[in-house]
Amino acid sequence: MKLIKTVMMIVAIVYISGCASGAKMENMTYQGSPKSYADELNDSLEVSNVSGGKKTNPLWISEISTEAFSSAVKKSLSTQGLLSEDGRFKLEVEMLRVEQPLFGLDLKVTTYVQYTLTDSTNNSIVFDETIVAPHTATFSDSFAAIKRLRLANEGSGKKNISEFLDRLAALDIKANEIALSE
Repeated sequence: MKLIKTVMMIVAIVYISGCASGAKMENMTYQGSPKSYADELNDSLEVSNVSGGKKTNPLWISEISTEAFSSAVKKSLSTQGLLSEDGRFKLEVEMLRVEQPLFGLDLKVTTYVQYTLTDSTNNSIVFDETIVAPHTATFSDSFAAIKRLRLANEGSGKKNISEFLDRLAALDIKANEIALSE
């Protein structure tokens, strides 16, 4: 009898909270106003590889898939006028880890993403940095914890991409010299 009550309670909780869904590309895409980049970066970034994401198991917790994050990075670069199919600069993106809570009212997710930008004309590394971006989804964002976790994942992914774009805007690239602008 006790086992039946426990199973029924678990079924009710899953029913009320729903199944886990992965972070959505459109909610991680940076859609803010265009930033100012060095002319050499315009229409010159080719995304050569994105890795490290995880597929969501609907019976467990929301994750950020490689496909969704890759699409969000590409769409963000495209809206900023940076994306190219065969660009001078090759971008590799690796999601190193995603820190997520298992439960709570306010759910804080932190993404750690390594961005490596290489100049294909001389194979020099232009940018190689890990960006850490936290985002908290609160109880007021959603009653269902499973949805709050997805919102926190998406917010952290979006902040990570936004910070990467900020750092790209700070790059000072001239014909053959590259430095961070002050």
